[in-house]
Amino acid sequence: MTSPAVDPAAAGTPALPPPPPAGRRISGAVWAALAIVYVVWGSTYLGIRVVVETMPPFLSAGARFVVAGVLLAALLAWRHGIAVLKVTRAQLASTAVVGLLLILGGNGLVVLAETSVPSGLAALLIAVVPAWVVVLRTAAGERPGPGAYAGVLLGLAGLAILTLPGLSGDVRIAGVLTVIVATVMWSVGSFSSSRLPMPKNPFTTSAYEMVVGGLGCLALGLVRGEHRGLDATAFSARSWTALAYLVLFGSLLAFTAYAWLLHTAPLSLVATYAYVNPVVAVALGALVLGEAVTWPIALGGAIVVAGVCLIVSTERRPGSPARRP
Repeated sequence: MTSPAVDPAAAGTPALPPPPPAGRRISGAVWAALAIVYVVWGSTYLGIRVVVETMPPFLSAGARFVVAGVLLAALLAWRHGIAVLKVTRAQLASTAVVGLLLILGGNGLVVLAETSVPSGLAALLIAVVPAWVVVLRTAAGERPGPGAYAGVLLGLAGLAILTLPGLSGDVRIAGVLTVIVATVMWSVGSFSSSRLPMPKNPFTTSAYEMVVGGLGCLALGLVRGEHRGLDATAFSARSWTALAYLVLFGSLLAFTAYAWLLHTAPLSLVATYAYVNPVVAVALGALVLGEAVTWPIALGGAIVVAGVCLIVSTERRPGSPARRP
């Protein structure tokens, strides 16, 4: 998804060096990287909305992630040698499964939904991902704790307000349900990634996931017939600009900043992006696209963000937040 909020206990990224103690003074570089993650990932919802104004959803999403994945792989090979991309068959199979869940199921469905759902509302719906991850962990026999369960209840209550017919404005319920399905698939992918054999290098993992997931989006776009009558000259300049922004900033710059933060800053600080991104997305959608922020959207969104905040604040065991390419 282009950036859902996630549960920091999902451990979706391969092991990285442990972050510094929470009491250590936060440097300016950390705050700069955190600002990139806050703003850039929060703005990707706006970028997607602009892309699908004139571009087909799955073909554009596929192009974004295949290009981003290839660029990331090329950068890795240039910096560390081609050996950094070597993976076992089991690792390749795992990254393929997780990549399809995250990119095709998560991001792809969000792109499709944003053809009828405002970018700010999509971001708020996606913010409920940590609640689904807690549910999955419970189903697997884990006990996240009462604070996490309270966060789940808050998140689901906010989700109910956001999805009640007529409350969130003139929004197609099919689009809202599509986003909800996307959040479930993203949650399953995030949850599964910590239980499958993955490459040791998190950047290698992300490169393979983006390429495989992007190819899945392209394939589904062809099955849907998005290529029929396709005229690239009809794509607007702002859609092309938004697509380039998603590739270079959303998938490469912000992810690099995020991965660096995971072993430089306290996890509790890094995880705050989970409830800042939706706020940024709603603000940008209203300011740039004039999207209405009705009282149900504001109320439901505030409840969802509060639930996410509660889940993040009560999850302090070692582990990395599930990544968002």
